[in-house]
Amino acid sequence: TRIHTLSWNPDQGWIACGGGSGLLKVLRLDLPLANTDPSNDNCSTGGTAQSNLSMNQTLEGHTGGVLCSTWNASHRKLASSDEQGLIIVWTLHKGIWYEEMVNSRNKSVVRDMKWTADGKKICIVYED
Repeated sequence: TRIHTLSWNPDQGWIACGGGSGLLKVLRLDLPLANTDPSNDNCSTGGTAQSNLSMNQTLEGHTGGVLCSTWNASHRKLASSDEQGLIIVWTLHKGIWYEEMVNSRNKSVVRDMKWTADGKKICIVYED
């Protein structure tokens, strides 16, 4: 499946990737704590920091190719949209992502979405 969107939430380690046939995956990368010991610098020795994948969940709800995704870090939400104009806001509850809101215009494709800094509103840019 071809990937159309990839979004990263560096504060919490979340990665969303979306593609053809309604594919939307959410991964969580548990990153190591920052290195505070100057004598143990992995970068200067050519080493790499270890990380673990602690979540790999397929989110089901889109039928068309997922073209856009954006994180709302302050409220632990993910907004996604597909080629048929369907927008889904996902929320994390007890370690699992669920649909919180669905908006289906079936008229226009979403080209971009961005949450406000406080995470209370979202700006949606449509093709038309």
